[in-house]
Amino acid sequence: MTLGIKSGYRFIANKFLIYIINFLNRYIMTTLSNQVQLIGNVGQQPEIKTFENGGKIARVSLATNEKRKNATGEYITETTWHNLVFRGKHAEVVEKYVEKGKEILVEGKIVNRSYEDKNGDKRYITEIQVLNFKFLGGRN
Repeated sequence: MTLGIKSGYRFIANKFLIYIINFLNRYIMTTLSNQVQLIGNVGQQPEIKTFENGGKIARVSLATNEKRKNATGEYITETTWHNLVFRGKHAEVVEKYVEKGKEILVEGKIVNRSYEDKNGDKRYITEIQVLNFKFLGGRN
């Protein structure tokens, strides 16, 4: 059985579309594999560290709230705390404008690291390395 010209083109077009869809799915899955977006309120004044070369790093905790019904039907709010790390120009903006209670949106990636405390014990921490952020909610 032979394919007509129209059905042959349709077959090639369908194969091409499938190829493009598979390519985009692979691209999206690899580029978005470690991306997080959070909206919440800053938990304390930023901790700023300035290096000898003039570079800066800012650390802030962020509270995100989730409201849900419990078993008895009443609404409860669960708060989750996240450790945020801002570098470079972002750290400078945080130093000038971010304060406790301010609502912000952050985009970044999750970073797990370990360090030794002053007693020599190994500690583990999960942080959000902020790549972009926006102020929300007007003046807090």
